[in-house]
Amino acid sequence: MKIFKFGGASVKNAEAVMNVLAILNHFKSERLIVVISAMGKTTNAIEIVLNKWLEGKNFDSELQQLNEYHIEILDQLDFLLPDNINRHLYTFYFDQLRAILSQKPEFEYDKHYDQIVSFGEYFSTSIVSSAAECQGKLITFHDVRNSIKTNSRFRSATVNWEKSATVSKELSDLSSLNSVVITQGFIGQDENLNTTTLGREGSDYSAAVLAYLHNAESVTIWKDVPGMLNADPRHFPEAVKLERISYLEAIELSYYGASVIHPKTIQPLQNKGIPLYVKSFLHPEESGSTIQEDESSDEEIPSFIIKHNQYLVSLSTRDFSFIVEEHLSEIFEALAKHGIKINVMQNSAISFSFCIDEEERKFNLFREEIQKKYVIKYNTGLSLLTIRHYTDPIVQKLIIGREIFLEQRSRNTMRIVMR
Repeated sequence: MKIFKFGGASVKNAEAVMNVLAILNHFKSERLIVVISAMGKTTNAIEIVLNKWLEGKNFDSELQQLNEYHIEILDQLDFLLPDNINRHLYTFYFDQLRAILSQKPEFEYDKHYDQIVSFGEYFSTSIVSSAAECQGKLITFHDVRNSIKTNSRFRSATVNWEKSATVSKELSDLSSLNSVVITQGFIGQDENLNTTTLGREGSDYSAAVLAYLHNAESVTIWKDVPGMLNADPRHFPEAVKLERISYLEAIELSYYGASVIHPKTIQPLQNKGIPLYVKSFLHPEESGSTIQEDESSDEEIPSFIIKHNQYLVSLSTRDFSFIVEEHLSEIFEALAKHGIKINVMQNSAISFSFCIDEEERKFNLFREEIQKKYVIKYNTGLSLLTIRHYTDPIVQKLIIGREIFLEQRSRNTMRIVMR
């Protein structure tokens, strides 16, 4: 069995869906579980609907645009496919969403987020599976909530591996009967049967979880890039493909913010020695990148990761006392409470500094709480540059003309907060 994962860009319109079907047709002799994300920018569009609903504002126009986007794809697929596509499954899920939005909000934001935003994945998988059936493929549509069981930490759920393993036999049976099983990324279900999500961009992780549960031969993530690059070509035009890197290097790069792979994807694959391939859905014949156990190629090419829209926050005690373990415990507890992840941190005698993503709502709640005991100062609009396998000439080239706020070096990695 192989696991394929297709992201939003790979199914953003009818032509893209047809391209996915062509790739699946090439592997028609394989047992496949195919994990698919929401189409294009659907997640962003549903977030707008969600926020307006929670604020009591009218969202009819945004909901209509969301429906029209998917209906247009269905209409175009009718033209491209030999038979008219079955729309019943898509209509079923859209009507479910509309029914939820016809009621008044009753839960906290994160719980509502997971129940509503997850519909994007059901829209995409219902359309792709129906389109595949039009080509005569043996397709099983599978609700991933029946396979991935989680705790109830909404928007960042943790997989319950024991329960997931217990229920995973159903999916194994489906994949043995049919050549292709199509299911959703990003989504799980808690013990109270509430929909949960695994974190933004969590479809990669979903593919890895399913691979672990079913002892898959491999996982392939299909992207709009030729493989895993050593840098984002939008910021570094000279970026090159990393042909072969280790699990260790991949998890370091994803942790620091490399966008090709979700940070949690590697661990379940490494635990069972399942190789991960990153390939281009635009050029599926090309080799892509391979991620596996061998570390011998890791230091051949330096890698660069830049994260914009960063806050640099500094906390100090009000009585001018040293920052000690008790203070750090309080600070970390407050950060965890508000779901804030530290990207880099550094402490001195009387202050603790850290860099975080610019999430104004979460930060304001954290600041309101923490400033009762600490003096807080912060800078906004910064960038965090991470260089793996750096050299001094490379560092000097990248920071020339920049205002440096914080700098850290280790044996293999350099991190710079700058403007």
